[in-house]
Parts: sequence; structure tokens; C-alpha cells
Amino acid sequence: MSVTLTEENYLKAIYHISQMTKTDVSTNAIAEKIDAKASSVTDMLKKLSDKGFITYIKYKGVNLTEKGRLTAVDIIRKHRLWEVFLVDKLNFSWDEVHDVAEQLEHIKSPKLIKELDAFLDFPTHDPHGDPIPDKDGQIKRTDKIILSKAEVGGTYKCVGVQDSSTDFLKYLDKHQIQIGTELTVKDIEDFDHSMTFTIHQHNMTMSKAITNNIYVKKLQ
Repeated sequence: MSVTLTEENYLKAIYHISQMTKTDVSTNAIAEKIDAKASSVTDMLKKLSDKGFITYIKYKGVNLTEKGRLTAVDIIRKHRLWEVFLVDKLNFSWDEVHDVAEQLEHIKSPKLIKELDAFLDFPTHDPHGDPIPDKDGQIKRTDKIILSKAEVGGTYKCVGVQDSSTDFLKYLDKHQIQIGTELTVKDIEDFDHSMTFTIHQHNMTMSKAITNNIYVKKLQ
């Protein structure tokens, strides 16, 4: 059974929301995620339910079936592989790739994606640090925490971002922070929870709005 571009976008949105909430996904959450009217979302959920991609109980919420999960993860796999291709092979910066990958992720050719994966030497993460699902739909999770949870005196490595908006990524570029950047926590301000780090042998202070959107892994 074929899946339309709009249906793919719904399945991907439901998957992402469910990973954040770990509960049934509400109609309102989907409407907010994809910027649609609740009535339009309800109509689409009925179609997805009829096709076997979701279980939908009115007033309760939505869950992906295994069929729906595999479809959503396949779209995410294609999206992240295309982001790697754009950055590594076409010299896009990491703040430029999302919108382009949103278009490329809907290409249906399994052979193209198989060859793309091999051409890129089977990457495990996209340019933003997000794991790339394998061909069987399995995702290897990274042991990581939000930077705002880091401890004074600890040294950490940046492994991802929660906010992949252009403005946020440009902010990180401006301060030479990227995937793999190491930093040591020097101080945490009691008043506003801003944090001071040593990065590239220089001290830098970040607000909680920034540290809440960077994923790190502790090194020592």
C-alpha cells in the first residue's frame, strides 16, 4: 500500500513526539508539530489507521503500529543519510541541510538509499549527532545527557543538539562549538543557572537556554 508524502510527514511527526513523551500522542501535539488544524489531523489519523500505520482512539491518542514505526524510521534514515551527503560531499554547513533533506527523504528508491549508505561508508550519525537507523530500522542510542545537567569539574564532549534550528546552529558555529568539541565545566551560577566552560583553551559562559539544547557525553 503506497504512502503519500503528507502521510509520511505525519508518521515521522508522530514518531518524534512519541520519543519525547513516551506516551500516547495527542491530536493537538501532532497539529502543533506539523502546523495543521486539529480537524485536518483527525481526518488524516483516520486514514492512517485504516491503512494499518497507527492505532487511534478518539480523545485518547495515537500510537504507531510496527508497520507505522518502520515506515517512520525509514524516512528518518533517509533524511539523516542525505544530511551526511550534503555536508560531507557537497560542502553544505550543518545549519543548511535540514530543509533540503526534508525534500530528499521522500525519494522512494531503496536501491538509491542502499548505494548512498555504502557511498558514505555507512555513517552511524548525522551532522547534528543524531543516530542513523540501520537498514532494518534499528537505532543505536548514544549515552548522553543535556549539557545543563553537567557537573562542575567534569570534562565533556559535544555529541548532539536538541535544537537544530538555523539560528541555534549558527550560534554554535560562531563560538566554534560542533560535534566532538570538548569542554570543561568551571562554574554554575546559582541565580540563573548559566554555566562557564573552558572551550578551546578559553573561558565561555552560556545561558541555560543554550545548555538545555546541547547533548554531551562525559569524558572524565
